[in-house]
Amino acid sequence: MFRETDVRQMTALTQAEALDAVWQGRADTGERGDTRRLFNIVQPLAVAASDDLAGATVLIGFACDAGVRRNQGRVGAADGPRGIRRALASLPVHDVAALYDAGDVRCEGDALEVTQRALSEVVRAQLDRGALPIVLGGGHEVAWGTWQGLRAHLDTAGDAGRVLILNLDAHFDLRTARPGSSGTPFDQIAEACRAAGQPFDYACLGVSRLGNTASLFAHAQALGVRYVEDTEMQERHLDHRLAEIDAMLAQAAHVYLTIDLDVLPAAVMPGVSAPAAYGVPISVIEAIVTHVRGSGKLRAADLAEFNPQFDRDGQSARVAARLVYRLIR
Repeated sequence: MFRETDVRQMTALTQAEALDAVWQGRADTGERGDTRRLFNIVQPLAVAASDDLAGATVLIGFACDAGVRRNQGRVGAADGPRGIRRALASLPVHDVAALYDAGDVRCEGDALEVTQRALSEVVRAQLDRGALPIVLGGGHEVAWGTWQGLRAHLDTAGDAGRVLILNLDAHFDLRTARPGSSGTPFDQIAEACRAAGQPFDYACLGVSRLGNTASLFAHAQALGVRYVEDTEMQERHLDHRLAEIDAMLAQAAHVYLTIDLDVLPAAVMPGVSAPAAYGVPISVIEAIVTHVRGSGKLRAADLAEFNPQFDRDGQSARVAARLVYRLIR
């Protein structure tokens, strides 16, 4: 189906790559009924016949781990988008109406800031067309790019509606050191909100007390961040957590959902830069993702930190693909 991506909105950093080898899967042609899988319906964004993509999902790869390197993490997340696509390819279509792939925004060397800006332009372009952009990372530096794209779209439209940033993550990613890294995106967003006179409405669910210093907890409190530790994000807490999320959703006009896969236990998600010794069960994370997707307020989403180099038998890729699938549907 695919030859090469030809995404006009992307900058020169975008790598046009043949995706035929990625979007492949099992063909059940001898069976009755609808046997289609995602690889049967996904289309390159360049073939979209209209500028109106209302109701469609657009996948955007962020092939970058320069931020992870700057943050002294285990590099390899730049290969994450390709691995997630491979795992998505054979999932059944069911009620997915339309799915487009915009290819990758790829970071060359340490050109992180340029790559984040390129990502923001692609995200904004898809939002302007009415689509739901889902960005496949890459390190969590992806968040600074995704958020900038959403903010530019809203500002251009004159939409001053409150934006809830909901981060499922073991880490606050509120480091104040510069230049930016995978550990700084939400502090960068806080600075941008302050400069623009806009509220910084940030909630981080799944925080590990052992994965964040006392300084980061103090900074989060000073910024008014709402957070829940991983010990309070187990299955027995789910109903209460969903009620809290509903209260946050009621106050927001728009939601940006960002998922750092290291929020999951290492036994479930070994393929990340910083595996979690405790973590939040996938049943809880998936329930939250599905709940937010069904709110009607989700405007953009991304997944971060999948690192195929540390995966086991494709387990992490399948988990990541499952969460993306919940967002697509």
